[in-house]
Amino acid sequence: MSSVLGVSVGAGAVRVARPAAEHSAGPEAPDAFDVQAIPVGDKRVEVLVADAVSAVLAADPQTMATAIAFRDEQHARAIRAELARRQVINYELIPDVVAALELLEYTGDIQGFGTVAVYDLGASGLSITVVDTASRQIHHTERTSDISGDYLDSLIREQQIASGRIAHPPDAAGLAAMDELCRQAKEQLSTSTAVALPSPEGLVLLSQENFEALIMLAVESSARMARDVIQRSEQPVQAVAVIGGCARIPLVAKVLRRWLGVPVVVAEDPDTVTVRGATMLARPMPYHQPVAQPPRFDDGATRQFQRHEPQPAPAQPAPARRGGRVGKVGKVGGDVADRFRRRREVSVAGVAVGALVVVAAIGITLGWRPPALEHDSQSRDASTTVETTAARPSTTTSTPPTTEATNESVAAPPPRWAPATTTEAPPPPGANTITVIPGLPPIVVPTIPPLFPAP
Repeated sequence: MSSVLGVSVGAGAVRVARPAAEHSAGPEAPDAFDVQAIPVGDKRVEVLVADAVSAVLAADPQTMATAIAFRDEQHARAIRAELARRQVINYELIPDVVAALELLEYTGDIQGFGTVAVYDLGASGLSITVVDTASRQIHHTERTSDISGDYLDSLIREQQIASGRIAHPPDAAGLAAMDELCRQAKEQLSTSTAVALPSPEGLVLLSQENFEALIMLAVESSARMARDVIQRSEQPVQAVAVIGGCARIPLVAKVLRRWLGVPVVVAEDPDTVTVRGATMLARPMPYHQPVAQPPRFDDGATRQFQRHEPQPAPAQPAPARRGGRVGKVGKVGGDVADRFRRRREVSVAGVAVGALVVVAAIGITLGWRPPALEHDSQSRDASTTVETTAARPSTTTSTPPTTEATNESVAAPPPRWAPATTTEAPPPPGANTITVIPGLPPIVVPTIPPLFPAP
């Protein structure tokens, strides 16, 4: 049995592919793979994928790698959650465009093209993706459900009912059977010129010419969308690769060549391109050993375990020294202490400087006086004292000092210098006086003579 598995997720079916056993042809041949299509029906797509993968792994334990091609992120999240619920871990999720490019590049269909547009027309809608073939970088992608394989089947059904050859199905089951018959007619018209299929309501009869006329507007609309997507991607697309079940219709490639003007490549067996590319990309994923959980105890065992568990000693703060640091803990503590001490020293120095500035300002305010004014005042006081002394005759006679007076003068300490106690009246307030602090003498400002004499 094979050791790899490829899965493609579609709206109508989930396909599972494995390399055919003892097949000599390469992967480019469609019959080199065993492909199985599982209709979605009423099941959810992610549940169907998980069921298929689980069944294959249970039937063949030697399957070592699984690659699942998804269409969008919503599908990827749903598939990942469902596989995790079933404990499936050895798989890889890849975009369906990347899987398709893997096969198209291997078969040589896009050989020599740097940037291609992948035109995927399936049962539920149309996806157009501009991608770089070398780096697998997706530049732009858009999807629409306005044109799809189911829509083309409905066109055939309505045309057959309108022709009067068949009756309208009476219930939903008959309508579903009629749609399946129209789908078969569509697939047969890709290789034949006419088809006739019987049904309980009548005969489905359709020629290829009538079929192309019936779907021409829808196909041209899809080609117009492809052109707009390429223009919005702003990339020089060199070719268009057509995949999906509707790629078998010859009119699709013909209209795309006329509208886009670039080579159009249609892969062989286009509806299985994605699942075959996913099989080629399947690689064994590295197994991750689960992390061992710590043992769980009941309350008593937990308390006993905690009681006998050695408690780590509290970290002692390292001595904060300026000259060096002790050990690893001391190094951290020394850095913190040094930073704190430097910050404290800067704060104390700032406070001291501020206090000195305030004291100096107060001292200057209280003790500043113009030297010229002080000199004039002292000279004026001295001259007044001398003149008064000279004018008044001396009425006392000098007596020689006695011994007691001499001894007292020798024993007494030298007198300290004290400023003159003469009080002078503060100058009257005027234009040249400024009072800085209330209660203190005002400051006299000298008058500056005018620069220009009065006329």
